[in-house]
Amino acid sequence: MRVLVCLKQILDPDVPARDFEIDPAAKAAKRGGANLVTNIFCENAIETALQFREAAGDVKVTALCYGESSAEDCLRKAMAMTVDEACLVEREGNTNPDAAAVGQVLAAAISRLEQDGGPFDAVLVGRESGDWGTGQTGGVLAEELGRPALGFVESLSPGNGGITLRRQTDVGIEVAEAEPPFVVTITNNEDNVPRIPKTRDVMMSYRKPLQKVSPADLGLDGDEIRNGFSSFEVEEIFVPTDEVDCELAEGDTLDERVDQLARKIHEVVASIG
Repeated sequence: MRVLVCLKQILDPDVPARDFEIDPAAKAAKRGGANLVTNIFCENAIETALQFREAAGDVKVTALCYGESSAEDCLRKAMAMTVDEACLVEREGNTNPDAAAVGQVLAAAISRLEQDGGPFDAVLVGRESGDWGTGQTGGVLAEELGRPALGFVESLSPGNGGITLRRQTDVGIEVAEAEPPFVVTITNNEDNVPRIPKTRDVMMSYRKPLQKVSPADLGLDGDEIRNGFSSFEVEEIFVPTDEVDCELAEGDTLDERVDQLARKIHEVVASIG
């Protein structure tokens, strides 16, 4: 059985605004001093795949990423978490391609990997990315591959002739039995928190082969893919700021300061109407 996990590299969403820059002309965020990390829901997907391998036994897990050359770090970390093999589709051009472009590239890469090693029973994608959060890649990828899809899955386990999927819904937990091949988007829960790689596995991950291809190698239109399609347009990007106007209550005594504060509260309430 084969399982594939799609990864995305993003700016660390936990860094303060001072660690990155906004380019108003390009309508994009510049890295600055911010770290690049693997999207957390993608790491949940890796952990889910590894737990399924541990439960099912004979399962090979492959990691796939469409990103810049720096995204190799995401794949090396995945291999340190004991993913069996990894492939990077190197991206040029648009730093924020839309889900249609990403889905087309990932689908072409998956088809190539399946030609070389056989079909994937399950393709796992993080439910959304921590930068733009559109949550559309999983659905687009399933459409490109012509496979059924299910969202907000939190775990996979061996089933009766298929794979049992446990997913989150608005009204509770739903359990479904799925027959491969299929695509699922993975959400987080307390049981799929990403494991911390062992030191030995981290060292071994840099000795493992990492396949690298370009969109052109996959038979895709290079110019079109570099453009990243254009299903949306960014109107403006900025770091929101909170303006605070602080006024101190003055007076020589506590009673005078309390009286001034009370008058100020009365004025504010009156202005609100």
